[in-house]
Amino acid sequence: EEFLDSMNEIVPWDRWIGLIKPFYPNGKRGRPTRGIETMLRMYLLQIWFNLSDEGIEDAIYGSYCMRKFMGLDFLTESVPDATTLLKCRHLLEKHGLGKIIFEDVKEALDKQGLIMHGGTIVDATLIAAPSSTKNEKGERDPEMHQTKKGNQWYFGMKVHIGADAGTGCVHTVTATPANVHDVEEATKLVREDDDVLYGDSGYLGIAQRIAESDDEHLKSMALQIAKRPSSLKTTDAFKGFNWDKFIEHRKSSVRCKVEHAFLIVKRDFGYRKVAYKGLKKNLNRFHMLFACANLLMLVRGGRTEQFCNA
Repeated sequence: EEFLDSMNEIVPWDRWIGLIKPFYPNGKRGRPTRGIETMLRMYLLQIWFNLSDEGIEDAIYGSYCMRKFMGLDFLTESVPDATTLLKCRHLLEKHGLGKIIFEDVKEALDKQGLIMHGGTIVDATLIAAPSSTKNEKGERDPEMHQTKKGNQWYFGMKVHIGADAGTGCVHTVTATPANVHDVEEATKLVREDDDVLYGDSGYLGIAQRIAESDDEHLKSMALQIAKRPSSLKTTDAFKGFNWDKFIEHRKSSVRCKVEHAFLIVKRDFGYRKVAYKGLKKNLNRFHMLFACANLLMLVRGGRTEQFCNA
C-alpha cells in the first residue's frame, strides 16, 4: 500500500494520459472502451507485479490496495477484463508509447535538475527466455539467442542501459539478442554532452572499438573501465599501498549506481524472464519499467515534490 501510494503521487498522470490519447480509440466503433487512466493504472500494476493479463484482473479483485489504486467504484463498474488489457497493451506496443513515456520522464528530470550531464555508466544484463521447443511451432523464439557467461549457458536477450553518472537515473535503453557483446552497444548509450564513460571489465575492448570509429566525440571521451580483479593481485611479500586497487575501488564507487536500476527492475518488479516473444514487445516493456524505476529512485531519495513541480 505504501509503494502504490507513493507511485500514485509521483506518476504524472495528466501528461501520460495526454501522450496516449492521440492513439487511443474513441469508442465510436467496436466494443465500448474504458477510460485511458483506468487502463494505464491497470497496465502499470501488471508490470510492477509481473502478472499476466488474467492474473492482474484476479489480483485487483482480491486486493484492497490495488482496488484503491485503480479508483474503481465496484457498485457501478467492474475491473476491465483480460481482453481489454491485452488490446491496450498491444496499442502501447504498436505505437512505441513505452519509449515516449520514458523520454517524458527523462525530460522532466532534466527540467527539474534531477539528472546531471557529463558522464554515463553503461551496463547490460541477461534476461532469460524459454529454451524449450515443446510448443506449437517446435522452435525457440528466433529473435533470442544463447550465450555463455562463466561456465554456464544462457538463452534469451540482453538489456543495455546508459545511466547518468551523477544520479544513477537511466537515460537510454536498448535490447539485443543475448549473444551480442556489451561493447557493440556501448557507443549507442552515450549522450552528446558526455565527457566520461564508466563500465565494468566487460567493456575493456571499447577503447579499440572507439579508436577505429570516425566519431570525434567518442574519441575525446575519458574511459573509466574497471580492470579484471585477477590483474590486481600482489604477492604476500608486498607491504606497500596497492594504488591500483584503490583506483579501481574509486571507479566502482561511481559505476555501482547503474546496478540500482537493474535491482529495481529484476528484484522489486520481478522481471527476470521475458514476458513476450520478440525484442520489440519486451523493449517497450523495459522502457516502461525503467521509467518507473527512475520514479521509484526519486521517491526513495525524497525528491517526489521536486519532480511533481516539473
